[in-house]
Amino acid sequence: MLSQAERVIHSDVFRSSEVLRHLLKFLADKSSTGEAEHLKEYTVAIDALGKPASYDPRHDSAVRIQVGRLRQKLAEYYRTEGKDDPIIIDLPKGRFKLTCEVHSAPEVEKRLPANTSARVEWILIWLAAAMWLTLLVAVAWGEYSTYKFRQSQTDTADNAWTPDIGALWEPFVTEDRPLILAVEDPLFVEFQRGSGVYYRDKGVNDWDTVLNSAGVSAVRKALNNPNVQPSRYYTALGEVNTSFLLGKLLGSRDRSISLVRTSQLSWQELADNNVLFVGTHAFFNSQLQGMPVHPQLVPDLNGIQDLHPNPGDPKAFVDNYETAPSEQGEVYALATHLPGPIGTGDIESFISNRAAGYVAAVQWFTDPHFATVLVSKLRKSSGEMPRYYQVLLKVRFKDDVPTETSFVLARELQ
Repeated sequence: MLSQAERVIHSDVFRSSEVLRHLLKFLADKSSTGEAEHLKEYTVAIDALGKPASYDPRHDSAVRIQVGRLRQKLAEYYRTEGKDDPIIIDLPKGRFKLTCEVHSAPEVEKRLPANTSARVEWILIWLAAAMWLTLLVAVAWGEYSTYKFRQSQTDTADNAWTPDIGALWEPFVTEDRPLILAVEDPLFVEFQRGSGVYYRDKGVNDWDTVLNSAGVSAVRKALNNPNVQPSRYYTALGEVNTSFLLGKLLGSRDRSISLVRTSQLSWQELADNNVLFVGTHAFFNSQLQGMPVHPQLVPDLNGIQDLHPNPGDPKAFVDNYETAPSEQGEVYALATHLPGPIGTGDIESFISNRAAGYVAAVQWFTDPHFATVLVSKLRKSSGEMPRYYQVLLKVRFKDDVPTETSFVLARELQ
């Protein structure tokens, strides 16, 4: 197998793809030693594709894509320059183990008697007719399969909207108000030096404060006092992830969803629209404090503060995590449902000091299984859902990916 793999790797078909050459060599080595049977997608990503240790197969399909391309390239090779090779290497679907078989190409012209040319011609005509019939059947089946797939997608969306999901999101989809998804856009300082040098102070998000920041002054001095300007060009993967989850759930129910940067979200928009916010407390805490219903749980840089703890409850829920050499630990996530500035509309925020926290919180509000747990905790003894509330979750994470989320408490807001 290894010698045949080397032949394929150095072929013209594979010459233009270093990634596929490396992947084929890796799988050939593992298949020859018997290790391919136990290969995991994560191992292939790290060892064969050079992905970082933070690679998560649940959110990145790079391995599946490259394996599919490798399978296509092998087929192309054996259709062209490898058609006479004595050994055929294949990669069955759903596996990482290569198969190897002897190529036995029948020599039809040697087996046929000289007087059978007319019979061969009729056979070829019938084969052509059969191929056309097969093609027509395949086209019809493709149309039918496409229809069934689209129907199944619609059914899946409906199945995701369970009664418990509806209980959590009903105010946002039944009212005739546009829905805004506000995504944090961190403020960076751009030092105009070369192609641009960027600096970020996580605790500062307005330009006047940034200009007076000791950190900015020190960096600016070190760079010989270049001109500076604000930049909000970047956002984090966590915001992209949560935007996808929320759009996927609510898109089929509310067609008037728009995406807005938090720095551009005005108080008038808060009054005129339903608003969802995802991010850290520094971007939305001031708006939450200005609402007609005051939160009891308040986020800060260390975790979540409880302004009115029940007897025996802690006054603070403190995050415990590290950022080096890897992102891991435990962090608290807070979901808050409030009325708008003038008491109308609805505002829901998902806040945590780490992206893994608010990603996990959104997962609990969009996944039917977790929604069932939430609704059971939120319902009052009368069976009714509170109009406004806060939910506190504890999230364990690694490499900024939530691995375990648990319910801590819920508070009704008056």
